[in-house]
Amino acid sequence: MAKAQTASMTIAEMREFASFTEHERAFIERGLDIALGRGDAFKVWSRSAADQRAIRSQYLAYRELRQLRDAVPAGAGYDGIDAFMGAVIRISAQDLAQNQIDSFSAYRFLYERLLGAAARPFLPGTFCGAAALPQIQPCRRKMLLQSLSESAATAPAWSPREPGFFPEKVDAEAA
Repeated sequence: MAKAQTASMTIAEMREFASFTEHERAFIERGLDIALGRGDAFKVWSRSAADQRAIRSQYLAYRELRQLRDAVPAGAGYDGIDAFMGAVIRISAQDLAQNQIDSFSAYRFLYERLLGAAARPFLPGTFCGAAALPQIQPCRRKMLLQSLSESAATAPAWSPREPGFFPEKVDAEAA
């Protein structure tokens, strides 16, 4: 029974990933490649000098992820929340400024894989904080903030289940 439920949840994650735009899917795959050390992101994802700069900034920002995974605030207290939220908002703003994530759903999908299930309750706040910064263009700011549904913003609880599907780029020639 548990095995069937796990398979069902993984299929739901795959369907959700498939619902994102092509550029959101590519950005998520690239982000996971960088964060998880899956090969050389420069070789796989770089097509221009701008791509190289973006990948380099992700490599630098994502170096903090391991410490942040261990620093997710626990319980209802406020201990450690400033350092955690501040760092995640800064990293998120860098990602959102690349104009490849168009919705909270795609952001949540990526960041729950980058930070783990324990970070889920904080993702609406980090997303709003990052999307509202002046470094994000006003029209994108509006689009991003409007993508956060009321139910996601006010969720009374989040699943503690770790993500099971970690998408990665498939080479069309190898497939």
